[in-house]
Amino acid sequence: MSTTGATADPLAALGSLPGVPKSVESVRKAVDRVYGHRVMRRRSNEITSEAALRGARASAALSGADWELEEVRRRSDFSGDDDARVVGAALRLTAEAGQLLSIWRQSPLRVLARLHLVAAATNGDEVGRPRQAGEPVDEPLIELDLPGADEVQGRLEGLSELIIAGSSAPALVMAAVVHGELLALRPFASRNGLIARTAERIVLVGSGLDPKSVCPAEVGHAELGRAAYLAALDGYVSGTPEGMAAWIAHCGRAVGLGARESTAVCEALQRGAA
Repeated sequence: MSTTGATADPLAALGSLPGVPKSVESVRKAVDRVYGHRVMRRRSNEITSEAALRGARASAALSGADWELEEVRRRSDFSGDDDARVVGAALRLTAEAGQLLSIWRQSPLRVLARLHLVAAATNGDEVGRPRQAGEPVDEPLIELDLPGADEVQGRLEGLSELIIAGSSAPALVMAAVVHGELLALRPFASRNGLIARTAERIVLVGSGLDPKSVCPAEVGHAELGRAAYLAALDGYVSGTPEGMAAWIAHCGRAVGLGARESTAVCEALQRGAA
């Protein structure tokens, strides 16, 4: 997405694309149902913790490490094979996200660099900064053309300016654009998918749409399936109004499914089954 151009608030127009207002309203109703559940009034910390675990598991699944939830819950060592390291990275990012909310609106690029440092968990020179010209990217499940380092830098700066300036667009639109832009750019040498989904979570929580982080969009993205995820991402990358609207709607469905997941957790706790 181009972040420079004709209007002072380039995201505002996205909020009125065909189908987007309906998606925004649907998400709001789904989120309100979770927050209105009687269990949330007494046990919201438990719902937040469970949503974090389920969101991390789902994000790892989208990056190729599709473990059962109980396996993620049981394990304490994530230093083994590649799948274990992906799951470990997803869990670390989910835990870190809550610590970075206050920094995001002032310095989003600093937050993204920190997320890569946490996700990569190595001491390589490429960690914690955008990739440079000629550096490879380990993101095998996303096969889009890879933008050059100069384009990445320019678009990251544009995205940062948008976040710092704020927008009248709904939170869902901002979250979808941040998510889509990071997936399209793949600005780091590794773990870009995990970072993009964590950034989406940060926007949804920090905007006040989901302040307790109980509506894990990652769960919805995984439930909708990787093929649908990548097809919707193609729409974002196309830059057309139809493609952008389809991506935002896809992200809206994901948030709605995440809200449904936590509603089910609330109901299980109410029945004494969890």
